[in-house]
Amino acid sequence: MTTPEPATGPVPLLVLDVVGLTPRLLDHMPRLRALGETGGREALSTVLPAVTCAAQSTFLTGTTPDEHGIVANGWYFRELGDVLLWRQHNGLVAGDKLWDAARRAHPGYTVANICWWYAMGADTDWTVTPRPVYYADGRKEPDCYTRPPALHDELTAKFGTFPLFHFWGPGADLVSSQWIIDATRHLLATRAPDLALAYVPHLDYDLQRFGPDDPRAHRAAAELDEALGPLLDHARAQGRTVVALSEYGITRADRPVDINRALRRAGLLEVHTQDGMEYLDPMTSRAFAVADHQIAHVYVRRPEDLEAARAALADLPGIAELLGDEGKKAHHLDHPRSGELVAVAEPGAWFTYYYWLDDARAPDFAQLVEIHRKPGYDPVELFMDPQDPYVRVKAAGAVARKKLGMRYRMAVVPLDPSPIRGSHGRLPDHDDEGPVILCSAPGALTGRVAATEVKALLLRLAGLDQPFSDQEDSSPHPTEGVRP
Repeated sequence: MTTPEPATGPVPLLVLDVVGLTPRLLDHMPRLRALGETGGREALSTVLPAVTCAAQSTFLTGTTPDEHGIVANGWYFRELGDVLLWRQHNGLVAGDKLWDAARRAHPGYTVANICWWYAMGADTDWTVTPRPVYYADGRKEPDCYTRPPALHDELTAKFGTFPLFHFWGPGADLVSSQWIIDATRHLLATRAPDLALAYVPHLDYDLQRFGPDDPRAHRAAAELDEALGPLLDHARAQGRTVVALSEYGITRADRPVDINRALRRAGLLEVHTQDGMEYLDPMTSRAFAVADHQIAHVYVRRPEDLEAARAALADLPGIAELLGDEGKKAHHLDHPRSGELVAVAEPGAWFTYYYWLDDARAPDFAQLVEIHRKPGYDPVELFMDPQDPYVRVKAAGAVARKKLGMRYRMAVVPLDPSPIRGSHGRLPDHDDEGPVILCSAPGALTGRVAATEVKALLLRLAGLDQPFSDQEDSSPHPTEGVRP
C-alpha cells in the first residue's frame, strides 16, 4: 500500500504597495529593512509616468502603458470631451491580469485586493476600495466599496467607516493606512486568500508636503513601519511570502510650472465663464494640458496647431523634455489616450493644473478637495490655506453643518502652490531616490527588477510559473527604470 503524497497548493503571498518607499527611507524603517536583509532587496525600475495608476497596471499585467492603456492617473476622454482622473473600473486596464494567469495555472486561485487602484469590476474574490457616498443633495460622506457586499458591514463594524478624509486632503495621515492594514489582517485571518494585495499610502503625504529629507517625512516612515509590524508578523505566522514594493520615489520639488497658463497666454487654451468663474473648455481649446505631478499630457485638437503648442512650451522654465511621436514610442507612451505631446518636468519642478490668470476668476472647486472635477492633479489639497486666518474656523463651521445633515463647502485649499516640497512622475536619476522591491524569500531577487517583471516574479514566488511562450515578454525595456 502506498502512502498518498500530501496535497500541495500555491505558496500564499502578501504584496504590499508601500507608496513612495525608497532605499533612503528604509534607514528609518527597521521592520521593512529586516525583511530585505533576511530575504532580498533590489532596485525596482519603474515606468514613465511614475505614478500610481500606470505603475500598478504595469505590475499586474507585465506590460507598459502603451499596451495596458493607463498613461497617467487620468487623461482626456476624447469621446466624452472631459478630463477624468482617478477612475476606478478595472475595465480601463487592458491585458492579462496577474490573477488571470494564476488561475490558468491553478484553478480556484483566490485573490484579495485591498485598495490597489482599478479595483472595481476586477475579477478578484474580495475587494475593498475607497468609495464615498454621494448623496442626492450634494453631500459627500466617507465610505468604501466592497465585494462581496456583505464585507462592507463586516469591516465597518470591526474598524469603523473607511476614513476617507484621512486618505487624502489636509487631514491625510496614518489613520487611513492603519485602517487598510487592519482590514488586510482581517482578510488574511478570515479568508486566507492565496494572494493579498494591499495599498499603503501613508508616505505619499508628508513627503509631498515637506520633502523626502525633512524630519517629518522620516517620522512618517517610522510610524508606518511600526504600523506594518503586526501585519508582517501575521503573514509570517501564516507561512506567507511577503513582497513589499513601491511605484515611485518622491524627490525634492519646489518649483511649480503653470503649463496651462502658458498655453492660454499663447491663445491655445479656452475657458467658458459661469457665475464669474472660469472653467476649462477642452472641447474648443486648440491645446491644453492634463497635469499629473511631473508629467503633463498636452492635447492638441488639430494637427496644424501642434507646432504652435510646441512653441508655447519650448521656453517654459521647468520643462525638461517635450515628447512627440518618437519620444512617446521610446518611453512606451504611444497610446491613443496620451496627449499629442507629453511634457516631462525638470528635477525639482512639477506641473500645476491651473488655467485661470486671475485668482478671483478661479472655479469654486479650486479651493476644495475635489479630485474628480479638477482637470489635473492638485497636491495643494494636502494643505489648508495658510493665507486665510479664518481657515480653521471655516472648516469647523463646515463640519458642524455636515453633522447637522446640511450641505457644506470645505473651501480650505490654497490657490498658492508654493508650499509643495516633493513630487514624482519623471524617471529617477539615481537608484537611492527610486522605487525598491523587498522579498522575504531568500534568493528570490537576483538583480534589478523591471516593473514589467513583477507579474512573472509573483507567479514564480507562488509556484505558478508558466512557460515563457504563454506570457508576455517581460524583459525590461531600454528606457524603463532609471534615467540614463
